[in-house]
Amino acid sequence: MKKKMLLLNTTVLLGLGGVLSTPAYASTIQDMESQKSQIQNQRQDVQSNIKAASDELTRLQAEQDQMKAQLERLTIAEEENNKKAQKTEADIKETSKQVEQLEKEIKLLQEKLEKRNDILKDRARSLQESGGNVEYLQVLLGSSSFGDFVDRALAVSTIVDADRGILKETKNMQDELKTKQADVKSKLASLEDMKAELDEMTVQLAAQKKQKDALAKELKDKEAKNEELKASLQSQDSSLANEQSTLEQNIKDQKAAEEAARKEAEQAAKEAAKKAAEQAQKAAAAPAEKADSSSAKAEAPKASSNDVAPTSAPAPKASNVVTVGNRWIGNSAYVFGGGRSQSDISHGLFDCSSFVHWAYSQVGVNLGPLGSVSTETLKHAGTQVSSSQMQPGDLVFFDTYKKDGHVGIYVGGGKFIGAQSSTGVAIANMSSGYWKQKFNGRVVRI
Repeated sequence: MKKKMLLLNTTVLLGLGGVLSTPAYASTIQDMESQKSQIQNQRQDVQSNIKAASDELTRLQAEQDQMKAQLERLTIAEEENNKKAQKTEADIKETSKQVEQLEKEIKLLQEKLEKRNDILKDRARSLQESGGNVEYLQVLLGSSSFGDFVDRALAVSTIVDADRGILKETKNMQDELKTKQADVKSKLASLEDMKAELDEMTVQLAAQKKQKDALAKELKDKEAKNEELKASLQSQDSSLANEQSTLEQNIKDQKAAEEAARKEAEQAAKEAAKKAAEQAQKAAAAPAEKADSSSAKAEAPKASSNDVAPTSAPAPKASNVVTVGNRWIGNSAYVFGGGRSQSDISHGLFDCSSFVHWAYSQVGVNLGPLGSVSTETLKHAGTQVSSSQMQPGDLVFFDTYKKDGHVGIYVGGGKFIGAQSSTGVAIANMSSGYWKQKFNGRVVRI
């Protein structure tokens, strides 16, 4: 009878295994999963290209913004230059008018003096005819020019006072006009030089602005092309995303159908097994044997002496103090008196002594109250050793703005880590340069 029941159960299990086997489903899902993986790979490539296009757009935009600022500066310079050129041209015209007016005045004065010259010559002849001073006559008649005549006439002591006054006034006017004419001509020459320089500058600025405009247009065209490329890539990514979403839904539906079929087959198998069991019970003739109660009792498991109690995480090692501060390198700033509040520490704001205090606290070493830590307290926090015996983790001191004004943690190889005023937390070389000069030989071992 037992053999018949065993045979029947085996038959039922074999039937159940046959029902649950669904190679068609597995093949379909496997194909869709493979297709989905391919689409995901394609999307990764597309998204990578989108990022590259976005980065290029950002770079081009920054370059274009810089170019726009430069163009604005050039435009302002060109406007100011044009204003100066226009003013210079106006000054040149005004000065030219002044020169022209002075030349007219000089010409009129010369005509007036020539008339006076004739008058004086006539008077000189009359003086000669009446037996006047021969020296005066010779001086006047021997002059080579009107200017020379005036100078000679003034030198003759026998000239009448009336003539002398006229001649002096005339000469002063002539000299003044000549001086003004020379000054105005000099100013005119200077203005013309300035205008030539401004004209050249205007040409250069216009050429440079033209080049900048061309470059700005080129950048704009590149930006437009990149925008077009980015839009195309985003469209492609959206299409792939839709395709991926469709596949995922198909896979989900296929798995749901497979699960429903599996449950249906499992239920059929259970019903078949139930019927087989009922038939087997009816066929059984012999009464079932009672199980021995003593053998049904299970002994409780005894605790093993080899069981190990859970342990806590190992305590941090003091030797790690040389590396715990690396997280702040390039991510911190030196603040005198900083690092003495949790807010400062959270933002990476340290001075040299607070950084040392923080680093040692990370490895379980307390260097005293945080609020009062200083280079002065730290140099008494441990045992002083010779610099020749310096080891990683030792505190090293430097004479900066005062003796022992700076402190750091020796990391080995002639270098130390500390909060430096110029860089924030950084590793510096104390074997050469500035820090070698400032190292005072004080080494403290915590």
